[in-house]
Amino acid sequence: MPSCRFQSFTEPSDPAQVAGRVAALRQALAAQGLDGFVVPRADEHQGEYVPAHMARLAWLTGFTGSAGNAVVLADRAALIVDGRYTIQSAEQTDTRVVTPVRMEESPLERWVEQNLPAGGKLGYDPWLHTVDGVARLEKAAAAAGGSLVPVAKNPIDALWSDRPAAPSAPVKAHRADYAGEDAASKLARIRKALADAKVDALVVSDPHALAWTFNIRGGDVEHTPLPLGYAIVPREGRPTVFLAPEKITNEAGDAIGAVGEIASPAELEAQLRKLGAAKARVRLDAATAASALATLIREAGGTPDAGADPIALMKARKNAAELAGTRAAHLRDGAAMANYLSWLAREAPKGGLTEIDAVAALENERLKTGLLKDVSFTTIAGAGPNAALPHYRVTAASNRAIGPGIFLVDSGGQYEDGTTDITRTIVIGAPTPEMRDRYTRVLKGHVAISRLVFVKGTSGAQLDAFARLPLWQGGFDFDHGTGHGVGSYLSVHEGPQRLSKLGTTPLEPGMILSNEPGYYKEGHYGIRIENLLVVEERRIPGAERTIYGFETITWTPYERALIDVNLLDDGEIAWIDAYHAKVLEKIGPLVAGEARAWLEDACRPL
Repeated sequence: MPSCRFQSFTEPSDPAQVAGRVAALRQALAAQGLDGFVVPRADEHQGEYVPAHMARLAWLTGFTGSAGNAVVLADRAALIVDGRYTIQSAEQTDTRVVTPVRMEESPLERWVEQNLPAGGKLGYDPWLHTVDGVARLEKAAAAAGGSLVPVAKNPIDALWSDRPAAPSAPVKAHRADYAGEDAASKLARIRKALADAKVDALVVSDPHALAWTFNIRGGDVEHTPLPLGYAIVPREGRPTVFLAPEKITNEAGDAIGAVGEIASPAELEAQLRKLGAAKARVRLDAATAASALATLIREAGGTPDAGADPIALMKARKNAAELAGTRAAHLRDGAAMANYLSWLAREAPKGGLTEIDAVAALENERLKTGLLKDVSFTTIAGAGPNAALPHYRVTAASNRAIGPGIFLVDSGGQYEDGTTDITRTIVIGAPTPEMRDRYTRVLKGHVAISRLVFVKGTSGAQLDAFARLPLWQGGFDFDHGTGHGVGSYLSVHEGPQRLSKLGTTPLEPGMILSNEPGYYKEGHYGIRIENLLVVEERRIPGAERTIYGFETITWTPYERALIDVNLLDDGEIAWIDAYHAKVLEKIGPLVAGEARAWLEDACRPL
């Protein structure tokens, strides 16, 4: 079996362990006088990617997806996940003990309200829930006639005998020419935002915000260069960064020390109590700040102010240096994709390739650039029915041969100058008419987003339907957002910007988003097409409003064999032909030999 530097193919969960672990947790809860416990897929920073020692949901239930909650009561247990993970959750847990529940049908709070017994005490770890999340759970527990009870120590930790150690990756400085703005300038903007909001200090609880503000990067979670830590930024005076000193390189220490102080994470609670004692009004990020932080401030006499972290929008609007870097990263990545897809086109029809072979080959092509720091997420490489799982992760147990039919590959790279994310769906052999119809509908939605112009103030929720309309017209849809924000050598999933029914943040120039509609026929095949886009201002003669549109920055051909030109209108054909011409222009000089010949053929006008 081929190996990868950044990915493994071991089975991450074992359903056979679930029954014993749930029983042990119930016994521990009973000893504490609790009738139930909520286990979120979260660490104390509410990040999408959690370090191994914080993966309590996976340890308990076997479920390894990126979002979900478990609730364990004395007589029942639920694993609540969204539509992306309906199939995966049922496969990874022991359904005799834990019942998978679709979040769309029964959100966490509704499940608690309907299942917590009257008088029941539902425990929770206040470091793993936000202030708003706790308020919703309290309301649900009260509606059931029960109560929500914080616990000082998470009961799972005492049961987890082989729990991994906390991460200790070095914290490094991020190059100034990639960051495009120094930390002192960023802190001045943050302080102005605090003054405008009439708060005395900000607790930086999101590690992405910490990394961006101080121009540092780490390696505490998989595939995202994050240092896990906190900072307190006062409206006046120097900030304090809470990171284990032994993790900080000299260069990063000098960079932080130029603008602030460095303290051990153990000192955070004392500093929060000090703010509280000074009667400070302290802004907490409603999206990532743990309820425990608010309690520490409030009990000391301060006022926790849960709201928007001003850093989130600052970080989302990429500056010129960040945009130049991500464009360069996408050219490099596009050349790697061309080399990879040309290899796949030659080798897959011969038979003998597996999903793992395909993952390893793609990672190797990115490594050949000499600049790859990591993949930006675990590669999704699904053949046949595995392609119908939007967040499929191949393991040695699930590894399928790549045979005739659909093959979907969703992948990305982490480079110091930018983060990439691209999905292409290809076909081995002759596609069925149905496959061509579904692919072309997805492509039409993808092109519709790419061509959009919209007035300033428009949010992703207002644009999401354009990607779905061609599917809706056939009676189809997909159960994920059309697109997510993307960071600059940070997380491949960045907020607050998103193309989604839930995307309420107005889109602004400099924001990077994915454009990835899909179609999934359970048990048969799946289709997704993804490019990254940058929001930019458009000059329209005579326009009375400020108008924005999208710049496409991903350069890889679409699958010609799956395109039914009869389903495309003239504008769509013209856009696809123009895109392919640009792909050849931008990537052509970076590839040679068989890859160049493949690229020229793939980029022919429709």
